[in-house]
Amino acid sequence: MLSMDVKSIFMGILFSVIWSSAFTSARILVSSAPPFLVLSLRFMISGLLAIAIAKLLGQNFNLSKQEWVGVLIFGFCQNVLNLGLNFVALQWIDASMAAIIASMLPLVVAAISWILLIEKPGIIGVLGLLAGMVGVLLIMIDRTGDQTKLLGFLLCSVALLALAGATLLLGNFFRSNKNILMIVGLQMLVGFIFLLPLTILFEKWLINWSMIFILSFIYQILMPGVLGTLIWFLLVKRIGATKSAAFHFLNPFFGVMIAAAILAEKISLKDGIAVVIIMLGILAVQISHRKREIQQ
Repeated sequence: MLSMDVKSIFMGILFSVIWSSAFTSARILVSSAPPFLVLSLRFMISGLLAIAIAKLLGQNFNLSKQEWVGVLIFGFCQNVLNLGLNFVALQWIDASMAAIIASMLPLVVAAISWILLIEKPGIIGVLGLLAGMVGVLLIMIDRTGDQTKLLGFLLCSVALLALAGATLLLGNFFRSNKNILMIVGLQMLVGFIFLLPLTILFEKWLINWSMIFILSFIYQILMPGVLGTLIWFLLVKRIGATKSAAFHFLNPFFGVMIAAAILAEKISLKDGIAVVIIMLGILAVQISHRKREIQQ
């Protein structure tokens, strides 16, 4: 896949499965507890756990001023805006739809880069962007019929824009840093610090306890919370942000399949066609971007 070694491909696929499954487990959590409460607790536990492991591995807080700024920006954009809005939206929309919207990240980054004249996509990239738009429109036709689902779609879209902005600002920002796990933990604590006041002020701390809720919460902490984020940072450090982002084309497929298997969400033929179109669109954009990098 875009000239990668076997280990990088394995890491990328594993990240995609973990990342895609996060929406299914999040859907389970927000059906039984307030979204900001669940997410702030996840960030607190995941952040402290990641920092503790990092310290055991000899990592430290020795970051430059620019890196601390990067931790704040990424922590706020990804954990507060992106994940925070996605968790709220998942109260009303299917996990598969949230996963599909989130998987559009490479397309949105490419579109913003084009609009801001940062990078002009080739013909393959343009076709990829158009394919992505067509795929999302097919998904939206039947799934945004009522106001709550439309609101959920809009929240996921704003969340996507926030992460795209952070991606454009930071790019390979942390690639040379050796304290990767420490950075992972710190940016999670940024999410906790910002979300805690929101849950205190605006939510009632009522939880419908069940075994599936407890298992989903543990899974959120260990897998998307620590392992998934760590794999992503290590993958970017290993092969760069552009090649790493290529694995996003797998996310619509895994997102839909996992939600169907665990939550019994229905998949229509049109949904299947839309997912394939979006996957091809994401892959086309990544191939176009990679070709331009090679030419330069």
